Amino acid sequence: MVKNHEIQIRDPFVYPEPEKKKYYLFGSTDPDIWGKGTGFDVYIGKDLENWEGPFPVFRPETSFFSEDNFWAPEVYRYNGDYYMFATFLRKDNNKRGTAVLKSSHLQGPFLPHSDGPITPASWFSLDGTLYVDEKEKPWMVFCHEWVQVGDGEICAVPMTRDLKEIDGEPELLFRASEAPWPTPFQHPRHKTSVSNYVTDGPFLYKNTNDDLLLLWSSFRENAYALGISKSISGHITGPWEHRPQPVYTNDGGHGMLFRDFENNLRLALHAPNTTPNERPIFVQVNELKV
Repeated sequence: MVKNHEIQIRDPFVYPEPEKKKYYLFGSTDPDIWGKGTGFDVYIGKDLENWEGPFPVFRPETSFFSEDNFWAPEVYRYNGDYYMFATFLRKDNNKRGTAVLKSSHLQGPFLPHSDGPITPASWFSLDGTLYVDEKEKPWMVFCHEWVQVGDGEICAVPMTRDLKEIDGEPELLFRASEAPWPTPFQHPRHKTSVSNYVTDGPFLYKNTNDDLLLLWSSFRENAYALGISKSISGHITGPWEHRPQPVYTNDGGHGMLFRDFENNLRLALHAPNTTPNERPIFVQVNELKV
């Protein structure tokens, strides 16, 4: 068994399995996520504190389209199988994108499902997340990276029902600077003379008022932080309004929400945002509103 303080992980994503009363913890688990990718692992536990593992759930074949930057795996049950949305750095053009993997089991193995990344090939993109709308149409929400556009964007694109491809053109939901709380950020690995605004880790959630909320991360005074936006229309395409202040400011983020087995709402995130000190944090929260 390992405890949370012993697990180095970024972008934690929890899948509660009610039949087994077990939590499956996925995330970016390479010791140096900026370098060569090993794959993805899962930790399995009953109480969000003590975990078995890590167990490998994805290891690339030699023909895989990426060797570096294996980031932010998210796992969803959809039409009887499990689908993993994850970010990879492409070999062919050295740009990041989100691809879809598939497995019949939560513990894998996950195998490539889409034909490489399904985000636009010419874009630096990351952190794709699945949303199924009121008409049961699947969408992917993702970030168009600040390293390419300066002012990071969050976009949405419809997907085919088999989750293999996109089914239209990406729509811009909003830019990071449109929210009142992020501040300009200078990344130590990307020295530029202009101010950049970051978008990271989108995650969709409907609260008890049936509001469609979007969690996402950026930087505030050079510390990683987590904010919330709300779709005024209730549809994925918005328009979106932003909570004035972030909900987490202690150098943590890339959050997601889930219900524990006592039906408490939990926020999962990593903090601090400095490698190799990232650890999973699970915070019980009240119902979120904007």
